[in-house]
Amino acid sequence: MTELAARIKRWARQLGFDDVGITEPRLGQDEARLVRWLQRGHQGDMGYMGRHGVKRARPERLVPGTRRVVSVRMDYTTPQTPDTGRVLGDRLRAFIARYALGRDYHKLMRKRLQALAGRIEAETGPFGYRAFVDSAPVLEKALARDAGLGWIGKNTLLLSRQAGSYFLLGELFTNLPLPTDAAGGEHCGSCRACISECPTGAIVGPYQLDARRCISYLTIEHHGSIPEALRPYLGNRIFGCDDCQAACPWNRYARPTDEADFRPRHGLDTADLVSLFRWSEAEFLQRTEGSAIRRLGHERWLRNIAVALGNAPTREGVVAVLQARRDHPSAIVREHVEWALARHTAG
Repeated sequence: MTELAARIKRWARQLGFDDVGITEPRLGQDEARLVRWLQRGHQGDMGYMGRHGVKRARPERLVPGTRRVVSVRMDYTTPQTPDTGRVLGDRLRAFIARYALGRDYHKLMRKRLQALAGRIEAETGPFGYRAFVDSAPVLEKALARDAGLGWIGKNTLLLSRQAGSYFLLGELFTNLPLPTDAAGGEHCGSCRACISECPTGAIVGPYQLDARRCISYLTIEHHGSIPEALRPYLGNRIFGCDDCQAACPWNRYARPTDEADFRPRHGLDTADLVSLFRWSEAEFLQRTEGSAIRRLGHERWLRNIAVALGNAPTREGVVAVLQARRDHPSAIVREHVEWALARHTAG
């Protein structure tokens, strides 16, 4: 098993994963933290979190027979990825979280995890396994921490001394009794940069995130109206937010990847808000094909951009494109358009 574990790590890197570790899933303390988080209502309207309950912290419930978890990391920033601060500084330009500028990572990573399982099977014969990439109730950050890939920082993201936090995680649950790796140690120290830089104060304390105030949650997971009091803080962020990552000193060590699938597509790294707001639903579906952004749907896409346009400088083109959507069939879109127009009228 020791030799097999070494081969698995070598195969994972050959398949394009940047780091890999193995852990025995024992998440009792993390389960207790999850329960407290749910009891506080910090999950917002992500009802599935409550429905899954403690299954998220008990891999053997999700996949009976699970004895080990192979955790993998894939870095996603590329040399073509624009500077976060520069994009946020141009309020007429759309900011999209760096991980979503390229192809949808779910299919990309799951396909490679399946390929990894195939190599293992060729060595061992049939064995029990299941691959996950943000697609099931899995405490992926806790598992990655225990597999030695890093530690969970004060912004609740996994951090690595070698790669910061600009990476994605995936898991291979298996019934193989592989040797395990040592868990990662913590290296945040007294730093509070991520807490201080969060635009909406969503990091309510070290290692505590209230999703209801998080811009990533509001622009991606949340289906209803964005609370008016928080709209000005969204700025030009229309899909996700990287502020707590950009503020983290460890991201000075984040390394660009040569992975072609993570390179920006369809000009989304340089797109302006007015142009994106003009997209019809057909254009939205066509230009976000194969992208994680597509899960939003056209209605929430317009909702988010309307808020960003309300935060943009008052320009004739900005006001005109908002007025053109005043009669949109969606009440959600109309509400946010009227709010944005009122901002420019007040100005």
